[in-house]
Amino acid sequence: MKSIKVVAAVIKDNNKIFATKRKPNDFAGGWEFPGGKVEPHETRKQALRREIMEELDTEIKVGDLLVVVEHDYPTFHLTMHVFMCSVFSGDLTLKEHEAARWLTREELDSVNWLPADVKVVEALKKKWSDN
Repeated sequence: MKSIKVVAAVIKDNNKIFATKRKPNDFAGGWEFPGGKVEPHETRKQALRREIMEELDTEIKVGDLLVVVEHDYPTFHLTMHVFMCSVFSGDLTLKEHEAARWLTREELDSVNWLPADVKVVEALKKKWSDN
């Protein structure tokens, strides 16, 4: 099985989390935390800053690692390093996604998360309850 390594950003602002909805494709309609693949010459944090700039035209500050998710999809294995982030500059302009929402802790279950991102939501809820 093919293995894919990606990074994702949990962008937090004023106790809300930024979620994006994928455009129609293999995972149409699924919600996710934005990010993407790590290029061979990049660190995970560099890749995440590049991906968010490409997808959302926004510069982010990458903080602490929240969770590493391992998930088997039908055709590939995903390893996703997820970091807590904040907006440094920009307006989170959708360039690759169909929609976006700011979600409170209580609203996290109100969208249809992709399977790997469900594990991120679980880690996020735990982090929120620990604070």
